[in-house]
Amino acid sequence: MRVLGIDYGDVRTGLAISDPLMFTAQGLESVKHGNNEKMLLHRIGEIIKEYSVELIVIGFPLNMNATKGPRVEKTEKFIEKLEKTFGLKVEKIDERLTTVSAHRTMTELGVSKDKKKNLVDTIAATYILQTYLDKK
Repeated sequence: MRVLGIDYGDVRTGLAISDPLMFTAQGLESVKHGNNEKMLLHRIGEIIKEYSVELIVIGFPLNMNATKGPRVEKTEKFIEKLEKTFGLKVEKIDERLTTVSAHRTMTELGVSKDKKKNLVDTIAATYILQTYLDKK
């Protein structure tokens, strides 16, 4: 079984995939969609077919005090679209500090500022998915 991890954003969305045994998460890509959800759903559909994905895990953007902010509503609507479009279960994972962790990792690895913009969402999606896999 493969699981797809998603770090959903307005402009870019990071994607990660599990290995077949569900031990590790690997970053796939960051889809620059500019709020064009149709394009994003199309790309996610391609990945679901290519990797035979059976479950989707998405970062849930709670505030630091665990309250729901304005981003939560948008994410919940996207989750509904994912479930309706692909007929797969979508699980939410607390994504607090995943982007901060992704930036810290890139800084430690010496990734240039220009490249960080394109990598941060993919790394965040990897952290989200790995958190789910570790809980299992």
